[in-house]
Amino acid sequence: MADKNRLISDFYELTVQQIMDKRVWDLPLIEKDEDIFHVLSILSGRNHIWVVDSRSTRLILGVITEHDVLSILAPKNLPSYVFGMPDIRSLRHGTAKTASDIMCAKIISCYPGDKILEALQKMVKYRLRRLPVIQDKCIIGELTLHQLIRKYYGATQYHPLIDEEDSVEGDDNGL
Repeated sequence: MADKNRLISDFYELTVQQIMDKRVWDLPLIEKDEDIFHVLSILSGRNHIWVVDSRSTRLILGVITEHDVLSILAPKNLPSYVFGMPDIRSLRHGTAKTASDIMCAKIISCYPGDKILEALQKMVKYRLRRLPVIQDKCIIGELTLHQLIRKYYGATQYHPLIDEEDSVEGDDNGL
């Protein structure tokens, strides 16, 4: 059991780079000036999109999630008086036209050298399921909760040397 605990603690010491999805060509990226209908077409098959300045630089500017789209799809019923600036981004009123119009510009990210424990703590603190992996302000990959679950599960599964040490010697139940 002690060796299994070591395996699990070793998992937390892995770096983001060891687990992250490095297939930049497969990341859901969109340029900031892309039409809102292109955003919707991507989100029909994905649950998020990273907004970048350009595909060549991959300078990350924001993220769009399904929740962001829900807020522009739902018709706004603004009161006759509003304190402060109301959120008037809407498809119905034509005020959401590009990716940059609806993206969340506050990016919570991680770096390739960060420990998995640090990344997990950010995900819990900010209630996120994914983090962009950033290097020089450019997205080089992403770390998702799904990847972390798979890696953790793999680290805790049957390991012949450990499981043999944990068993009681000579206890073969008469077999």
